[in-house]
This record gives sequence, C-alpha cells and structure tokens, in this order.
Amino acid sequence: MQDQGGASLTGIEPSPTPVDAPARADRRGLRTRLAVVALAVLALDQATKAWALAALTPGEPVDVLGSAIRLNLIRNAGAAFSLGDGSTWVLTLVSLAILVGVVIGARRVANSPWALSLGLLLGGAVGNLVDRFAREPGPGRGHVVDFIDYFGFFIGNVADIAIVVAAGVIMVLAQRGISVGAPVHHPEHADG
Repeated sequence: MQDQGGASLTGIEPSPTPVDAPARADRRGLRTRLAVVALAVLALDQATKAWALAALTPGEPVDVLGSAIRLNLIRNAGAAFSLGDGSTWVLTLVSLAILVGVVIGARRVANSPWALSLGLLLGGAVGNLVDRFAREPGPGRGHVVDFIDYFGFFIGNVADIAIVVAAGVIMVLAQRGISVGAPVHHPEHADG
C-alpha cells in the first residue's frame, strides 16, 4: 500500500529501469573511445615533437614532397600562422578553456562522431598545452614545437592536425544537426 504522495510505505525505492543500463554502458564506451583517441593524439604529438627536436635543425628545412611539404623546426610563441605572437599566456588560457569545454562535452557524448572529434580536439589541445607549460621560456609562456611546413605558408605539428580535423568533423556534425548528446541511429539494411 502507498501513501497519498505515491511513495512506498516500506521505504524501499524501486530500482531504475533496466533500459538505463545499456544507455549508460554505451556512453561509457564512447567516453572510453574519446579518451583513447585523445591519448593516442597526445602520445603521437609529443613523440614527433621529441623526434623533431632531436633530428632537425632550426633554419635547415628538409624536403619531404619537394617544397610542398617540408620538415622545418620552429618554436612558435603564437597560435596558428603565428598569430598572437607575444600573447602566449592568453593562448594558454584559451587552450585551458577549450580543455574544460571538451571535458564537459565528453560527459554528454552519445555518438561516435562526437567522441572521435572531441578526442581529437582534446588530444591536440593538451599536446600544445604541454608545450606551453613545459617548454622555454617558462610555464604558461612556453613556445610550441612546430615542424611540418605546408607549402612554406604554415608550419604546424600533429596536435594542430588533430585540432583542424576535429573542427572539420564538428562543422559537419553541426551542419547536419547532430548534437553531442544525440544518439546517431543507422537505418537497418534490408537484405535483397
């Protein structure tokens, strides 16, 4: 028997519906995928930067695909295209804000494309943040190691590639109206 408010007289609340368990497991799996992508990007970014610092000499580019793609070591105090040179601490704060936003978004992720894009964005942001905190001239003001020279126009790194790919995927998702918290349903394929 229940009282007027509908609460159980025994004090024992009913357990949540079993339908919630698969949804929670799916989200956990997606968050795991996001974390794996982020860690892979971070590891690859830091490994390639360590290699570039050991193998390349600033001012001595190495052609990979003629002059289209070169390895050209620089230390970048700014953002992409060296914008914001001299405002490294501002870029550090912006990167930290992006990091917080991605972590908040990760809690709501409900589909693979968002898990992938947020993982790429997180790994790239953390990769460049590591440089800003750990490299000269000092914490929060460190210069990012860039070494992939595209047509002599832009020099970047693996973290930058991950961030650009993530931005592209996020733009497509937004254009299609797929939100971070919306599960993506695939139509059943009929045989014959």
